Amino acid sequence: MAKSTKKDGKVKVITYGTFDLFHEGHRRILERAKALGDYLIVGVTTDHYDESRGKLNTVDSIITRIENVKSTGYADEIIVEDHEGQKIEDIQKYGVDIFVEGSDWEGYFDYLKAYCKVVYLKRTPDISSTLVRKDRFRIIRMGIVGTGRIAPRFFDESRYVSGVQVVCAYNPCRDGTVDSFRVRCQCRVLSGEYKRFLSDVDAVFVASPNETHYDYTKRAIEAGKHVLCEKPLAFTVKESEELYALAEEKEVVLMEGVRTAYLPGFQQLLNVAHSGTIGKVVDVEAAFTRLADPRSREMTDFRYGGAFLEFGSYGLLPVFKLLGLDYKNVIIQSITDKENGIDRYTKIQLEYDGALATAKSGAGVKSEGQLIVAGTQGYILAQSPWWLTSSFDVRYEDANKVDHYESSFKGDGFRYEISEFISKVNGTGGITYKLTSEESIAMADIVERFMETRKK
Repeated sequence: MAKSTKKDGKVKVITYGTFDLFHEGHRRILERAKALGDYLIVGVTTDHYDESRGKLNTVDSIITRIENVKSTGYADEIIVEDHEGQKIEDIQKYGVDIFVEGSDWEGYFDYLKAYCKVVYLKRTPDISSTLVRKDRFRIIRMGIVGTGRIAPRFFDESRYVSGVQVVCAYNPCRDGTVDSFRVRCQCRVLSGEYKRFLSDVDAVFVASPNETHYDYTKRAIEAGKHVLCEKPLAFTVKESEELYALAEEKEVVLMEGVRTAYLPGFQQLLNVAHSGTIGKVVDVEAAFTRLADPRSREMTDFRYGGAFLEFGSYGLLPVFKLLGLDYKNVIIQSITDKENGIDRYTKIQLEYDGALATAKSGAGVKSEGQLIVAGTQGYILAQSPWWLTSSFDVRYEDANKVDHYESSFKGDGFRYEISEFISKVNGTGGITYKLTSEESIAMADIVERFMETRKK
């Protein structure tokens, strides 16, 4: 225990949190924080501050959250956190000796070491199903299928979404990513039976190699688990239709993870386009290119890698959202690597009645990554990286007239996708419109056409 030089001799401890959907994990961290000293101060964040720092899906009111903290009996004093920089102010104001936070934030608050001792309590590996709240807003125990580069990013972003906790991951192979994921995220990784992994969770995020998406998703749905799957969900229309039909039969949520679809800024862009501000939409051009690591999967897997399978869904998204699914003709053109046949650059051109569209993707070719929506009265321009939409312009014939739009964007976009998924699982998400099953199946149609072209 730290020794205090204050006259009263009390060791003061402080911790902060949203404490939404109060559960056993919250109670435990308060109990352990109190054990570090004599006097525990708990800061509860306001809704406005949570929104400003990108915390999504908060369900309980601040009054309820404060009452839940109070009911544990561990807090000697409860304060409200409502602005950036307040932690330093509070530490100085209350003469705090120890700042406490969960180990999943390890390193993030090291700057406070200049003011007091900083302790990161080891993360609780699982949480109790006993919650101080209504059952319909239960905490969703989520598992990640795969431990590669996307998995830790998903784990990090999940901390900003209320109502979900990633409790374990699954990787059938003991490759180099398993240990790094376990250490970084302090999360269990199972490598045995997939059924055993599924028995520990309510929902899964499928982030495994592309060719395994369909199988892992199908088996999870059959086990009654909700599924959020990275794109592409499937390689054929038949497989995609089968998965959505099975999800409906099992009464579980199935969502394809095209992150852009769930961003507030992208939704605002669609609303402006559909409002008639630029007249009738007659052309959509979207590009997503990246100079990928030559050792990465997309640059080495000649069967399931390449530019289109990695990035193509992003370009198709605004096309389908703005022009619909009744395209008359599709042209697929690729520039392939002569050594391994991987497409370094692919252009998908779609023809509609009275409209055209182009979706470009590159994994070894770099182009301007912008989205242009052309209309009969103006056009929308979202600069690169448009797929992380935080702003866009509406421009007109009069070059001096430009309407600029800004929208909230935090993290790398995963939190908005996770928030949508958890809302659907808990039955609070309303009608599905951000990425419908029909649009997801249409993407599978283009994927199937592309795979046929690749075979030729």
